[in-house]
Amino acid sequence: MKRNLILAASLVLGLTGTAHAEIGPAEKPDLKLGFIKLTDMAPLAVAWEQGFFMDEGLFVELEAQANWKVLLDGVITGELDGAHMLAGQPLGASIGYGTQADIITAFSMDLNGNGITVSNDVWEMMEPQIPANDTGNPQHPISASTLKPVVEQYRDQGERFRMGMVFPVSTHNYELRYWLAAGGLNPGFYAPQRGDTSGTLEADVHLSVTPPPQMPSTLEAGTIQGYCVGEPWNQQAVFKGIGVPVITDYEIWPNNPEKVFGVTEQWAEENPNTHLRLLRALIRAAHWLDENDNANRDEAVEILARSQYVGADEEVIANSMTGTFEYEKGDVRKVPDFNVFFRYYATYPYPSDAIWYLSQMRRWGQIPEAKSDDWYMKTAKEVYRADIYQEAARSLIEDGTLSAEDFPDLDAENFERPHQGELIDGVAFTPREPNAYIDSFEIGLKGDDTP
Repeated sequence: MKRNLILAASLVLGLTGTAHAEIGPAEKPDLKLGFIKLTDMAPLAVAWEQGFFMDEGLFVELEAQANWKVLLDGVITGELDGAHMLAGQPLGASIGYGTQADIITAFSMDLNGNGITVSNDVWEMMEPQIPANDTGNPQHPISASTLKPVVEQYRDQGERFRMGMVFPVSTHNYELRYWLAAGGLNPGFYAPQRGDTSGTLEADVHLSVTPPPQMPSTLEAGTIQGYCVGEPWNQQAVFKGIGVPVITDYEIWPNNPEKVFGVTEQWAEENPNTHLRLLRALIRAAHWLDENDNANRDEAVEILARSQYVGADEEVIANSMTGTFEYEKGDVRKVPDFNVFFRYYATYPYPSDAIWYLSQMRRWGQIPEAKSDDWYMKTAKEVYRADIYQEAARSLIEDGTLSAEDFPDLDAENFERPHQGELIDGVAFTPREPNAYIDSFEIGLKGDDTP
């Protein structure tokens, strides 16, 4: 409390510690920020625990939310000032899918971080189709074509094969759909123009929403046969002995965008200094998480394990946060980039990230009608606000907190995210030609198709 009073006084005098001199005092210093209990909320926890919010004159309350809808509604109504969001949420809201609201993001929270897990029974049925590597363990990446005979067997028995994902506009939904379709399985279509938002039209595999912390128990109960989720909930299935992660999203698309920090456009316009100070604190937290080859990750694991953040066992969180990933029990492999928070310019909100999400919304019918390439470009620029990020980054460079080498060239176009690998199906992502990209898939809507 004493530190808060001293810091508040320094703000009044314009003497804020590490804050950039050209950024004025926060218009709203007292903030409530929301998050879901996942390891990729780490920049928020670290910014609080390391005092980065306080350095910016921000007095932040972090509050866990029950699910992604509750979180989004909280930001829209103003109950929350901002939140850890699915990368597709600002886009989905802005184009009016589900909920209409002008949400923007000027900060990408992380790359990678998800996995696809199946039940032990399903794994036993898949395993005969999976070749072994030199050590006798399953060869990765595992194609969804190995799941296809299992799905067909369920269908022959008159049963639906069900899998969970966390939200209709989540990375998890699109990654799971991408993996299934690459293996010849149709994950189904949405038809919002006809009032059908189930996403199961023509589906070989029926996907449904399950909150992340409930994934393992839902799998154990047999309600679903598998799921796609962020950590620590894939590793929790291994820890509990109820399921096997078959693939990580790093294997589906290396260095794919994952979560973002979102606010309403109105909030950003009314609180520009507060927004910049939030971004400065979050950028510093992301840098802390990755600096010196992840030297701080053990401390980060201890922070995240606390009940107010993720609340899972340290051992479970460490499985992925410290550069390894466990598939079957005992099959631990090095995945140094499973969680990336800062390197590879992870925090920059590249327009190409937005275009990929929009392309998948169109592919599966959430955008029911064809849009021009220009529409994709315009929407990406309006929602993913690189201009605001650049202002925060420049202030960190100018006051010596970080160096120019920590960021991409801030005077360049910075349209397409660098350091990304090839997608699992080998289809080249062409963000400047989104319609050509959408039309290149064997499974999915094309051209003027409507579901």
